[in-house]
Amino acid sequence: MMHEVWEPRNDFSRRDFIKGGLTAALVSGGSLGAFYFGYEATLSRPVRVGVLGTGDEGSVLIGSINPEYIEVQAIADVRPYNIHRAFHGDWYSEAAWKARPGLLAKYGWKTESEARRHVRVYGDYRELLEGERGRIEGVIIALPLFLHAPAAIAAMKAGLHVLTEKLMGHTVAQCKEMARAAKLAGKHLATGHQRHYNILYAEAVDTIRRGLLGDIHFIRGQWHRGNLPGNDSWQPPMPKGIKPQDPLADSLQRQLRSWREKLKAARGREIELWRKRVAQLEAQIRDEVLKDSAEKFGYESKVYKDAQGNALWERPAAEELIRWRLWDRTGAGLMAELGSHQLDAASIFIAATHGGEKQYPLQVVAAANRPIFGADRDVESHVACVIDFPAPGYDPRDPIAELKRISVQYASINGNGFGGYGEIVFGTKGTLILEREQVKRLYLDSGGTTVTATAGGGPALDTLATAPQQAAAGGMMGQMAEVSRGYREELEHWAWCIRRNPDLADPEIQPKCHPKVALADAVIALVTNMAARQGTSIKFKKEWFDPNRDETPEGTVPDISRYA
Repeated sequence: MMHEVWEPRNDFSRRDFIKGGLTAALVSGGSLGAFYFGYEATLSRPVRVGVLGTGDEGSVLIGSINPEYIEVQAIADVRPYNIHRAFHGDWYSEAAWKARPGLLAKYGWKTESEARRHVRVYGDYRELLEGERGRIEGVIIALPLFLHAPAAIAAMKAGLHVLTEKLMGHTVAQCKEMARAAKLAGKHLATGHQRHYNILYAEAVDTIRRGLLGDIHFIRGQWHRGNLPGNDSWQPPMPKGIKPQDPLADSLQRQLRSWREKLKAARGREIELWRKRVAQLEAQIRDEVLKDSAEKFGYESKVYKDAQGNALWERPAAEELIRWRLWDRTGAGLMAELGSHQLDAASIFIAATHGGEKQYPLQVVAAANRPIFGADRDVESHVACVIDFPAPGYDPRDPIAELKRISVQYASINGNGFGGYGEIVFGTKGTLILEREQVKRLYLDSGGTTVTATAGGGPALDTLATAPQQAAAGGMMGQMAEVSRGYREELEHWAWCIRRNPDLADPEIQPKCHPKVALADAVIALVTNMAARQGTSIKFKKEWFDPNRDETPEGTVPDISRYA
């Protein structure tokens, strides 16, 4: 078993959270990571880092940095658009800016020129690793998935600590190589499954461990999105010069003309807003420079053909760079990008039923299809699975105890975003609902009940069986304070681990999602991918979860020497 125990620092927040949502109100005023997870509220000096990849997720991580813990000294990205957002933030919507405010807002710099006196800018991540030797102590990696292992291993070989976005690696073999490289280098390697640092999830774990839900026997997770052809967040518009025949080829230029007109007509405070939006869109169009250079950064062009060998369409290398989530070579589809979050959460909840011991999954059955999108990608439109984990009392040697399992059902679909994303934990005494990493509701009743929307927007319970109607603990959704999703806390704790245990001499001081935990999450997601595409069930092998063993589900033997 893998040992991972949740231990918040105090009990009063646990009790009051269940009673009235006090923790949510406290968290809304600022990070409670140090208070809640037990690390210092300040460091003697911030950890000096470089950020490799400043796209959607990289800019979210920049936006979550606490400057008292982390000092960004360099960034690397090959896209002009991403460099612009790293400094100025994302002004396309209020929600986008809130998640990605940019370095200027984060550190209080007035102009990009001032910011560049503090932050050096590189193109390829390898240039940053070479140019920053002796200057930085760690790197935050938010590159496309297929680059996680090469970048992380190169960084650790250069003597740097690493925090990489999820999934840990593109294959299980790569994940094991990353784990081995971290051990050899004696450096912290954390993976960004932020639910390990989300206080609501920690409270959920405490609720389970205290037995309020009774025996956990089923967990349901989902991540549904309304993405459709022509309106797909994984297929953003590109500059026309990259691929003139693309269906979205003219959209950026049309939008630019429209926004320039809005800027001309703007008055008062709106002038600055539209100026920033126009500047950001112009930067996005400047990605056209990648048309002739994407290959040197590891991206490939490809011609897709039908069964008769006739060309259907061509994908230039720059398209693979910008839309990397659409292809198996660069990404790993819905399970890696979305499902890994829910399955990580489920494994955390299941560990709580075993006193904190993280459990190996037993088997998975899955299916995947592509009814929404066509041949312009490798990844599926839909994926669904059921994964069995051991329940307390499970014993494979006993025909009765062998059936003591906790089933986790998960689905991720496109074309209909009803329900959004979240998890529901079913117990014999109650039900726990977590929605969008920010809302927790507890129903202390296992009778047949459903959640219905009231006129006030809050949840109410409509009895379908014999259970009495009751209110949901934790208050109405509209009254719940917004809480941290865990990004800030994972970054703070990683920096604290670097300061307190730079050489990994103390095994008790390490990130919560350290290599062994992150490897387990990757195995679950990647093997589920395999089962979905084969339309079959797969039994998990314990050897896959051991970074020191060479066995992998894909059959590739880990070999660090390939990264020489």
